[in-house]
Order: sequence, then structure tokens, then C-alpha cells
Amino acid sequence: MIDWNGYHKQLLGRIGELGKRSPDTLNGYKTLSAAGETTQKLSAKTRELIALAVAVTARCDGCIVVHADAALKAGAEPDEISEALAVAVALGAGAAMVYSARVLDAIAVKSEPAVAGAGR
Repeated sequence: MIDWNGYHKQLLGRIGELGKRSPDTLNGYKTLSAAGETTQKLSAKTRELIALAVAVTARCDGCIVVHADAALKAGAEPDEISEALAVAVALGAGAAMVYSARVLDAIAVKSEPAVAGAGR
């Protein structure tokens, strides 16, 4: 599949390069990334499990490698990670279901006879 350790190193190098070229972008990202840590309502492990589920739904390999590492360091067990991923899979299926309903709605509207001045 992927050389995750090599990819992680390359990714951090490129992000470092972006930080040199656009330090405000990197600093803004760091601020956003750290925002959840300030409230301490969720544990680091819980935040990382959520991040992994979101990484899957966002299809972000960089997010996966960074947050897989962080989740393990925060004490997440493989079974906990798998449960979070199951939530991501269900959410992806749910989103496909919702958008399928939108397709049916669009088809219904597009199938209606045109009415002057009407638009939906």
C-alpha cells in the first residue's frame, strides 16, 4: 500500500517548506489545530479518534498518517481506532443516502412540466 513512515517524513518536509513560503498560513493552521486542546472537554485520544474518522471521510492521506501516529501516542488501541473508522464508514454511507435523496428530488423537479415563472 503506502510507505507511511516515508510519506510522513516527506509530508512534514513539504509542509515545512510551505511554512517558510507562507508562515501566516502555517501559523493559522496551527492555531486552528490547537483550538480543541484548550477546552480540555475531550481527551487527546478522543480528539485523535475523531480526527481519524474525519480523515477517512475527507480522504486525506496526510491527515491519516499524522493522526494515526498521534492516536497511538495518545493511547488509542487498534479496536478503538477500528470503532471510530466504523463510524466514518457509516457516515459515508449515510451521506450517500442523503445525496441519493437529493438526486431523486432533482429528478422529480426536472421531470415536472415547465411552468412559466416557476423555479425551484
